[in-house]
Amino acid sequence: MLGKLIILMSLIILPLSGQKNIHDRWDNELKKYVSYEGRVNYKKWQTNKHGVESYIQALQQNPPKKYWSKNEILSYWINAYNALTVLLILDNYPLESIKKIKNPWNKKVFSINEINYSLSEIEHNILRKMDEPRIHFAINCASISCPNLSYNAYKANKLETQLENSVKNFLTDKSKNVFSKNQVKLSKIFLWFNKDFGSKKSLVKFINLYAPRKISEKTRFKYLKYNWLLNE
Repeated sequence: MLGKLIILMSLIILPLSGQKNIHDRWDNELKKYVSYEGRVNYKKWQTNKHGVESYIQALQQNPPKKYWSKNEILSYWINAYNALTVLLILDNYPLESIKKIKNPWNKKVFSINEINYSLSEIEHNILRKMDEPRIHFAINCASISCPNLSYNAYKANKLETQLENSVKNFLTDKSKNVFSKNQVKLSKIFLWFNKDFGSKKSLVKFINLYAPRKISEKTRFKYLKYNWLLNE
């Protein structure tokens, strides 16, 4: 009887108290298989997928609540997107690029309360609607030209600093953006999601918060070729 009571209490308590620490599971996985530079050891990770599978299962069992803060919801969905992308690669590894997988962003890979989500739906229907353009530098598409996969899980109490660092790291990476005296070459992320950054004036203001060199509204942008090779 006592054993049953303990199990029942754990089912009630874990979703509440465990929510603060649920992303520690993802953090532990990232620390084992992702380098400081954002390169991922998929070969080694594939031999032990249980950790990421268990984390995704925990996320599905603990969906966002109405009383959660914006940062809690953002952290949840950013981590979910990144973990699901990693698992998609692990399930199909070895491969040269995520694009070698048929319709990778449209596969239904996540389920909450019998509603199924694809990576595309998480990105476009949830994250992009939260009025936070910095998410584009936190979510990772498993490719060289994508923002690096952070080796830290995103957490609500650290999210502001983490998002700031993700944008700064991306814009100061010369392989992803080029700010020279004579020209500016941006990642195609700024082209594909230009609506999320507003007018050109707003985009310039955003870039100047993080870029190593200031630009003006008169600056003409060119866009770098996107490298879809795997980020390993």
